[in-house]
Amino acid sequence: MLKNRNLIAPTDFSPEEIGEVLTLAEQIVADPGAYAQACRGKILASLFYEPSTRTKFSFDAAMLRLGGSTLGFSDPNTSSTAKGETVADSARTVGSYADVIVVRHPKEGTARLMSKYAGCPVVNAGDGGHHHPTQTLTDLLTIRHYKGGFDGLTVGVCGDLKFGRTIHSLVTCLARYQNMKFLFISPDELCMPAFVKEELDAKGIPYRETTDLVGNISQLDVLYMSRVQRERFISEEEYLRLKDFFVLTEEKMALAGPNLIVMHPLPRVNEIAPEVDNDARAVYFDQVKFGMYVRMALIMKLLGAEPPEDGPSETCKEA
Repeated sequence: MLKNRNLIAPTDFSPEEIGEVLTLAEQIVADPGAYAQACRGKILASLFYEPSTRTKFSFDAAMLRLGGSTLGFSDPNTSSTAKGETVADSARTVGSYADVIVVRHPKEGTARLMSKYAGCPVVNAGDGGHHHPTQTLTDLLTIRHYKGGFDGLTVGVCGDLKFGRTIHSLVTCLARYQNMKFLFISPDELCMPAFVKEELDAKGIPYRETTDLVGNISQLDVLYMSRVQRERFISEEEYLRLKDFFVLTEEKMALAGPNLIVMHPLPRVNEIAPEVDNDARAVYFDQVKFGMYVRMALIMKLLGAEPPEDGPSETCKEA
């Protein structure tokens, strides 16, 4: 049972528990209207101490589509944090109003700290360079939808692997499935951190590091692109030097297999050329939709909510 649990890191849930969330998400995809009142009367608080319009909208839309309500902020300067309130006190206060809290913070460990004081489920929506577990659930649902599962896949992650928390979370989570292989494609300056590689080494999971996307794209089942994040660089000059290191184009896609899927957590800058959007193997905009559905499923699981037995209302059916 996932009721009243926290989700701070993707490994907080077992593969079987993740499977429960993904299965419910697939059921919601098939019939969203049947879940339109599943969380009626429940409140989600979204506390975004760091900007992320897409993730916040996704959580808010998920709760609203479940018939619940939302409150929160997307600018900490409009909250009591600006007055010096501690994370623990914020958690206690907001936990007295809400049934589930979603928190995004630039400092690693904040979500876990908040979960100790909130008194309700806390979901990490990104903490510094650590984890972004609901993006991982989104990515897993996308892969499962197009590939039918995870076992035996060769997954390439490309771009900023040093600071890309979505990539860290995805690789860590996929490492729990059978016969996985990874290809880490990045500039030397932005290579995968040691803590991720050490985990793979400990499990005997094969991976290779390379700077060559063109020569390796044909080997991949999944290509996960990421942007070079300006906000993670101290030096503007260093950012400008590396940001265009890899750009996925039609010419490079022509070298890939017919069953490749290309993913991206978004927002993109210019690491995927716009013409790639028309390629059927580019699934990153479907990924956005899956993100809302998987968050609906997660919210339901954490709150112990069930869909109404009589199915969707007439209003929802008409919609």
